[in-house]
Amino acid sequence: MSAPFRELALRPFLPADTPILAAIFAASVEQLTADDYDAGQQAAWASLADDEPALAERLARQLTLVATVDGEPVGFASLRGKDHIDMLYVHPAVARRGVATSLVDALEKLASARGAAALTVDASDTAKAFFDRRGYTAQQRNAIAIGNEWLGNVSMLKELPTAHPGGLVQ
Repeated sequence: MSAPFRELALRPFLPADTPILAAIFAASVEQLTADDYDAGQQAAWASLADDEPALAERLARQLTLVATVDGEPVGFASLRGKDHIDMLYVHPAVARRGVATSLVDALEKLASARGAAALTVDASDTAKAFFDRRGYTAQQRNAIAIGNEWLGNVSMLKELPTAHPGGLVQ
C-alpha cells in the first residue's frame, strides 16, 4: 500500500468541477469494481456519469467535498441531508492512498457537527470492506436497477460521537 498524500486537500464542490468528477466517477466504476460486478453492470453504473447536468445538480444539492492533489481533483464524496453518504468515488490512479479515508473522515465530522447520531451509506460490494474497517455495520442487502442491469449493495450504519456545546465530542 502506498503512503497517503502530503499535499491532499479537501474543498467544496464547484459547478465547474462536474466534467472531471464525472470522469472520476466513470473511471472508478470501470477500473475498481470488476471483482464484484460484471461488465454489463459496470457499464450501466458508469453511464450515470454521462448526464453531467444531472450529476451537477445532484452534487450541488448535497454537501459535496472534492479531494485534490496539487489542486487537481482526484476524488469526491457527498452527504445527503445530515446523515447519509450518497456518493464516494476516487480516481483509480490514487486508490488506496488515503483519499477516501480523508473524504469520509470529513463527512463523519460534518454529520456529527450537524447533529446526526448516526451516518448511513448504501455501499457497493466493492466499498463494503472499506466501510467495515471504519466501523459501519451492515443493515440490509439491496438490489437496484440501472437500465436493464441489477446491482447489489449493502445499507450500512455507523453510530457517531455526539457533539456537545463548545465543540466537545464524546
